[in-house]
Amino acid sequence: MLSLLHIENIALIESADIRFEAGFNVLTGETGAGKSIIIDSIGAVLGERTSRELIRTGAKSARVWAVFTQLPKLPLLEQYQISQEIGELQLQREIQGDGRNLCRVNGKPVTVAQLRELGRHLLNIHGQHDGQQLLDAATHLGYLDGFGHHQPLLEPYKAQYSVVTGLRRKIASLQMNEAERVRRIDTLTYQIGELERADLKAGEEEELETRRTLLRSAGRLMQGVQGADFALSGDETRQGACALLADAVGSLDSLSDVSTDLKELADKLRAIQEAADEIAEAVRDVERSVDLNSNELDEVETRLDILYRLKKKYGSTTEEMLQYLEQCRQELDQIQVADDTMQRLEQKLAAEKQELVQQAQALSQARRQAADSLQRRVQEELRQLDMPKVQFQVEFSPKGGELGMDETGMDEVQFLMSANVGEGLKPIQKVASGGELSRVMLALKNVLAADDEVGSLVFDEVDTGVSGRAAQKVAEKMAQVAQLKQVLCVTHLPQIAAMADSHFAVSKGEKEGRTYTQMVQLAEPERSEAIARLFGGTALTPALLEGAQELLSHAQQWREQISH
Repeated sequence: MLSLLHIENIALIESADIRFEAGFNVLTGETGAGKSIIIDSIGAVLGERTSRELIRTGAKSARVWAVFTQLPKLPLLEQYQISQEIGELQLQREIQGDGRNLCRVNGKPVTVAQLRELGRHLLNIHGQHDGQQLLDAATHLGYLDGFGHHQPLLEPYKAQYSVVTGLRRKIASLQMNEAERVRRIDTLTYQIGELERADLKAGEEEELETRRTLLRSAGRLMQGVQGADFALSGDETRQGACALLADAVGSLDSLSDVSTDLKELADKLRAIQEAADEIAEAVRDVERSVDLNSNELDEVETRLDILYRLKKKYGSTTEEMLQYLEQCRQELDQIQVADDTMQRLEQKLAAEKQELVQQAQALSQARRQAADSLQRRVQEELRQLDMPKVQFQVEFSPKGGELGMDETGMDEVQFLMSANVGEGLKPIQKVASGGELSRVMLALKNVLAADDEVGSLVFDEVDTGVSGRAAQKVAEKMAQVAQLKQVLCVTHLPQIAAMADSHFAVSKGEKEGRTYTQMVQLAEPERSEAIARLFGGTALTPALLEGAQELLSHAQQWREQISH
């Protein structure tokens, strides 16, 4: 159960420590006093979505700390490597101004998602708008599956449904009529032939462009290369630089025995001569490689033009065109063997679909069994909530579509209700009034919570639209639930407030120009005064106080009666 809630800098609450008791706890106060802030704080420390807008004006961060005691064994703690030996669970969440969240469980850092997953095993919050969910028939199947604990059947069904839908998509992609098939084969055959005849090679275009640049400059290139060759090597009538350097080396070598300096110069000059010889040979190689044949330039231009036209159709580069060619070959192979492939896929689909139908039928059967039990138990809850004539029923109808199934199974489910004797059952969203909707949701939540491991339930103004005798029945029902689980309830009804084991008053005040929310646990006579105010506002009269005391006395007798 939730034993302690510590709140810092959340909205109007600067700092508060709230110690909840086992059994039935109620929170009362004027509208706007800050009751919803306390519920929001509980949601925040349980990992629910929140906003930095909750941070009190002027504060850098907000902090909520909750202590849970009397805990069952929680396997999730072992998964998170959190010790449970201390006999209590301490949850902390700090919301910073930059939007970051710092979360801890028993001092160990956890993520918000982990905090939320753990919170689902500790406490459930039922808000005043939960009743509106009943108006959406799409939520009814979820309630039924939650009541029946159908997850072990639903998860493998969803996986099988994914297999079947995947096979159906593959078959659909292969299906085409004969005319489409012939047209597609012709197109692919033409494209493959055109690309294969082109004999594409990766990197070819770059090589051709480099060769074209060379050929376009061949005349100027040849003139320059020949000039360099003549200067380096000379001809029959004139010596080139290489021969002159050789002569110079020979002259200096002949004097090497005369002067060591001249020998060093001869060695240096010999190195220059050798380099010149290498350069001359390289120049001659270039000269031999340059072919002034204009036909080659035409061939290169023609080839580049072919590549340009192909790129406009099949890809911006040679590599992309080769990739497209491979795709065309694969698609043509698939089409040509499509009949065999489709036959294999259809055989596999038939087997997988048969398995899916079996799983869907097993899930549907489990749902129908759970529906019988849910109807009986909700009917009993409604009887206890002063709705003995109301009929509640779970209606099944088949799914539409070609498969007759979707990812949730083969069942369409909606809750039917008859509020008055002689009236037929109709969808609950069409016949339930606001007060009836609140009590049906309360009955449903009580049934779901009875089999739930969660030890604490929070009801945030779920008594909307309820008054008089119905309010008394709702109060008695909450007191019964509180015999098994801790109940926290925000209410404006005196009947519910009087039935509580612990009563907390939430009020709003001012101090030093700031608004503050505070919360105190009431004892007599403050509790009588608080309940009297729920009857008649701020003006407390002896009659109102007497009525409040009588209501408290009656509630005490009821609690003693159900506790035996």
